[in-house]
Amino acid sequence: MPAPFLDATALAELVRNGTASPTELVDEAIDRIEKLNPELNAVIRPRYDEARREASGELPDGPFRGVPMVLKDLMCFSAGEEIHEGMRALKEARYVAPRDQELARRLRAAGFVVVGRTNTPELGIVPTAEPLAYGPTRNPWNTAHSTGGSSGGSAAAVASGMVPVGHAGDGGGSIRIPASECGLVGLKPSRARVPLGPEWGDVMGGLVCELAVTRSVRDTAAVLDAVAGPAPGDPYAAPTPNRRFLEELGIDPGRLRIGMQSAAFGAAVVTDPDCVAATEAAGALLESIGHVVEPSHVTALDDPAFVETFLVVWAAGVAYDVEHYWPEKLGRALGPDDVEPLTWALVEAGQASSAADFLAARAKLQALSRRVAEWYETGFDLLLTPTLAQPPPLIGEFDSPADNPLHGLLRAAELVPFTPPFNVSGQPAISLPLHWNAQGLPIGVQLVAPYGREDVLLRVAAQLEEAAPWAQRRPPVSA
Repeated sequence: MPAPFLDATALAELVRNGTASPTELVDEAIDRIEKLNPELNAVIRPRYDEARREASGELPDGPFRGVPMVLKDLMCFSAGEEIHEGMRALKEARYVAPRDQELARRLRAAGFVVVGRTNTPELGIVPTAEPLAYGPTRNPWNTAHSTGGSSGGSAAAVASGMVPVGHAGDGGGSIRIPASECGLVGLKPSRARVPLGPEWGDVMGGLVCELAVTRSVRDTAAVLDAVAGPAPGDPYAAPTPNRRFLEELGIDPGRLRIGMQSAAFGAAVVTDPDCVAATEAAGALLESIGHVVEPSHVTALDDPAFVETFLVVWAAGVAYDVEHYWPEKLGRALGPDDVEPLTWALVEAGQASSAADFLAARAKLQALSRRVAEWYETGFDLLLTPTLAQPPPLIGEFDSPADNPLHGLLRAAELVPFTPPFNVSGQPAISLPLHWNAQGLPIGVQLVAPYGREDVLLRVAAQLEEAAPWAQRRPPVSA
């Protein structure tokens, strides 16, 4: 029986050499989900029968043939299967997707076998997986704490050993946040590196990207290889890479100049000492392997209007989903009783902005992106920051009751000052599990590269993984 904490690359090799079969891997993943899910609530809709049937049939001969994975219950539609996006209205309607998303098709073509759908907040709005529709997902490192979000269900499934890879998406940090809180690798790729079609050209003006949370840098690189590249009709595409991303892991990045910043942009919040310590330790580790690390400050991101401007675009996206997109799919209008109080508050905020307000916000954010890019032109190769300003919060901290519907959003602002700017700029950013605090909770660090330079991120991430390996760490709730 393969060890539950082998990464996807190792499991795929077992299938290739005949040591294990796809059916065995899928059955073992199902056993682990059945054992752990009652405590963690990561997988909300199993697809065991379908997965067993696929595993025993003719799987595509892709790089991950026979390896089990999970899909986040947001965006990545599969034809003929339900998708709820954390919404009670979709759950009650048992909405079924009529067609595949390109990403779902590419993951299947890579040989993955999907064993279930994972929990996510309603429409991916808050950085925790605690929707009213399904209840909270709990962190396997300490079940009193959040997994992060919005890809928190996938992160809990991977961190606990249910599966080696979980699909994830990121519109303000939703790959990197749960990676940080669950001790995983989480790469937000460059804007348009992974297609969002055929359902969308882009989402929220280009804020949203999709990929995965994994246990190893090589898995992240190999999954990116399997799914990257434009699809027909995409409105734009990321620069073509020089080689396969997996090949980057063996290339010496040279002596890089890395700027380090642990203070939140705009000093909007105070960074917790645990997160400062994680960043400083990562900086020392980078210096020990030959890079130049120096304090620097991306002053462009200190703009006090950033959060307000970001929220204009974000609220418009939520309003579109609730006023237009899902009503068209469901054939009926949605009202405040169909969604959570925070969601409806954002709908109302989106309604309060005009089309001209939205375009003005887009223009401001694009101007900000140009100013961020100028920081790299001063000679820096990467930026090092904490992934989050605080350790994993407790379950319930993002609750937004009807009499205080914006509470969850305000709480999120305290936690995630470091991730949304790079959804705006479109730059690739990776969270790495390099630190655990005295309470045993994971504390991730973030590296950010210029647009299109996942190659540099992956080379350095591989160096850090070799210098300070995390593969043997196990959460208390695990397979």
